[in-house]
Amino acid sequence: MKSPGAQDNVSVSQGVRMMFYMMKPSETTFQTVEEVPDYVKKATPFFISLILLELVISWILKGKPPGRLDDILTSMSAGVVSRLPSLFFRSLEVTSYIYIWENYRLLDLPWDSQWTWYLTFLGVDFGYYWFHRMAHEINIIWAAHQAHHSSEDYNLSTALRQSVLQPYSSWVFYSPLALFIPPPVFAAHIQFNLLYQFWIHTEVIKSLGPLELILNTPSHHRVHHGRNRYCIDKNYAGTLIIWDRIFGTFEAENEQVVYGLTHPIDSFEPFKVQFHHLLHIWNTFWATPGFFHKVSVLFKGPGWGPGKPRLGLSEEIPEVTGREVPLSSAASQLLKMYTVLQFAVMLAFYEETFASTEVLSQVTLFLRVFFIILTLTSIGFLLDQRPMAAIVETLRCLIFLTLHRFGHLKSLIPSLSFPFEIFFSVCVAFWGVRSMRQFTTGSWK
Repeated sequence: MKSPGAQDNVSVSQGVRMMFYMMKPSETTFQTVEEVPDYVKKATPFFISLILLELVISWILKGKPPGRLDDILTSMSAGVVSRLPSLFFRSLEVTSYIYIWENYRLLDLPWDSQWTWYLTFLGVDFGYYWFHRMAHEINIIWAAHQAHHSSEDYNLSTALRQSVLQPYSSWVFYSPLALFIPPPVFAAHIQFNLLYQFWIHTEVIKSLGPLELILNTPSHHRVHHGRNRYCIDKNYAGTLIIWDRIFGTFEAENEQVVYGLTHPIDSFEPFKVQFHHLLHIWNTFWATPGFFHKVSVLFKGPGWGPGKPRLGLSEEIPEVTGREVPLSSAASQLLKMYTVLQFAVMLAFYEETFASTEVLSQVTLFLRVFFIILTLTSIGFLLDQRPMAAIVETLRCLIFLTLHRFGHLKSLIPSLSFPFEIFFSVCVAFWGVRSMRQFTTGSWK
């Protein structure tokens, strides 16, 4: 049974309020996990609306967009990748939580109590603070979290640049709550905590006045995303900045923040963004002598090395000058617009896939995910101007035609099926000719 105030659908009013953690307990209290809405999925139109609003405001205030097109595409690609596992199984955060609750709980707090709701709000935010802090202080967890910090811009699309690996470590920090907080209450708050952090990824909002003392705000989070020395390992808060003030990790915004990793990866390829630090750890692990030093490579800070403090030396962090130039793709504007078009087509199938999961066969589901992954990879190759880009794009367009013809990819508007096939046939011809030229000249190597 669901609580009387709970609703299956999220209204526009609720959608706006859930982005700012302003939902009422009576609206978001459920008896079972199965009843808890997928608020993150329902937030998609609000993500897009706020991104467009930020674009308009940035044009009015600064006369330019809030970020670069190639970087925005990469951030949105990371967001797509991070959500793909949920097509096949429930989040490990919720699954592990339910297991602990069912087997080891110490108290059975009422699921429909306001006090339980507010206690969960504090507990989830406290757990997030410690997870987030450890994600910066433990190298193997940083290998996942670094994807979120890889953007050299700071705008609302940056919030979507999430790691596909992060839930496989974050669940540990929420598990103590399962000893007394019912799973459906946790399942709602873990989503609200994430949604709140979307709107703080902006430069449009400068200060929130007295709220800066309590809440995590755009100003505080800009510091967290900075690669300036004063920004490193600061402001881990999710919703409440009080945790940073209590545990000594707070830093106010002062000098101009330069965003991104201290050692930028210089790539728009989504899977390099996701996994490059794992490769770095692998190489460092085998190059570091001694068993205990090897273990330290995994569990000490990303800047650690033999003879250094646990979190490394601050003086080894590259100084910023304020004249840093963010990476921009060498692709032509026409090619960039082509990647945007292909991303939009992929996104339509991505949204339709999530909406139709229950009626799609496993084969169709796997083939669609394969097509989505191939599309994002090809877009990354095109933006990075990789030698194999034309070949990969030719193959991708051929696969689209095949999947479309056999019904695994269906046009949302049936009347567009034939135009889709014509368009992708032209793409196959264009990129096929480019590929043949590369083969004959050897420039694909």
